[in-house]
Amino acid sequence: MTVAAPKPAIQQTQGLTRGQWMVLLAAFLGWLFDGYEIGLFPVVARPALKNLLGAAGAGGDGLVGDWMGTITACFLIGAALGGIIFGWLGDKIGRVRAMALSILTYSLVTGLGYLAHEPWHLGAVRFISALGMGGQWSLGVALIMECWPEKWRPFLAGAIGAAANVGQLLVGVTAKLHPVITDSWRWMMLVGAAPALFVFFILLAVPESQPWKMASEKSSINPLREIFSPRFIKITFIGIVLASVALIGTWGSVQWMPLWADQLVGKSNPGAKANTQMVLALGAIVGALVAPLIGARLGRRPAYFLLCLASLGLCALLFRTIHEFGEVFLVMSFVVGLATASFYGWFPLYFPELFPTRSRATGQGLCYNSGRILAAVGALTQGKLVGYFEGSYAKAGAIVTLIYLVGMMVIWFAPETKGKPLPE
Repeated sequence: MTVAAPKPAIQQTQGLTRGQWMVLLAAFLGWLFDGYEIGLFPVVARPALKNLLGAAGAGGDGLVGDWMGTITACFLIGAALGGIIFGWLGDKIGRVRAMALSILTYSLVTGLGYLAHEPWHLGAVRFISALGMGGQWSLGVALIMECWPEKWRPFLAGAIGAAANVGQLLVGVTAKLHPVITDSWRWMMLVGAAPALFVFFILLAVPESQPWKMASEKSSINPLREIFSPRFIKITFIGIVLASVALIGTWGSVQWMPLWADQLVGKSNPGAKANTQMVLALGAIVGALVAPLIGARLGRRPAYFLLCLASLGLCALLFRTIHEFGEVFLVMSFVVGLATASFYGWFPLYFPELFPTRSRATGQGLCYNSGRILAAVGALTQGKLVGYFEGSYAKAGAIVTLIYLVGMMVIWFAPETKGKPLPE
């Protein structure tokens, strides 16, 4: 009598399941809405602040730049705290439920910006909504990287990185269709509340990460203690520095380009800031898609070095040679957006490879979002420099973007993870 051999288990790589596609859709849309919220304020900021400041803001851009720096810093600090809080929640209660809470937080609070009557009201709204936005990145990346086959990681990283920039592109399209001016900006805050409806889809249609389920059953999870343990503390701090470089470059200068465009054209072309936002976002989409493919081909460290080198050179060219709004300004905005946003396709590829499943959301969330605390310093510095240079966004940006030199050095102390599976 012979016993039939057991049938081999169906391998996940033989075909993609409906659940995996739902995970991809949820992560993509969640980060798209996050990108919309991120891109909303640079477009709204100058007319909103001019309106709220009244006579005090009727002069030059010194006071506007100062408030822009302060509110941006509030956003970045909130996002950093949110990344830690929601990343920890994701490791404790699951990726899906924590993601739903993060989206609900940033969407509903953004809508309250409609009621703002003082500049600090916008700062408070941006801080609280940023708690949810900070959590979305770490949760979406962890969920999708744990649910899809390893061979798809570079393409998935690019898709996630591009998603936020698609959201920022939609901000520009929205502002183009209905120009945002001093007397008409509040409606944009209400548009930012729409993603709250997306929460129901997440809770009903998106499956939880199986690797997280297995990791949570095997042992008691203490993710914060683990990522600061002797085994991971060096990796954690290197990750924070790598994220800080990219985030300071973006939030300390590039995110200010719609304000710069608006300043250059004055009241003659209210659509200039929307055009700048759209072109930046288009470049960023391309950069986010290409960067992880470069990382997969050349290795994670050489790719990051090249991204810093390209960002440094292109930002120097933009801020030091462009003096008026026009076709050249928009072309340079595209290539600068491509280079400086390419990091946001590289991070989803690299950061999940640094931490085990049981602390992945906390680890990568802390690295990425702690970088935002240092980026807040960069934003405040940019605001002060704008005032120091009598309203010149270009001169301030030329100084802040020297930060890419730091990334070109630090990356060689980071581990190379090309060709390695995600840590269990």
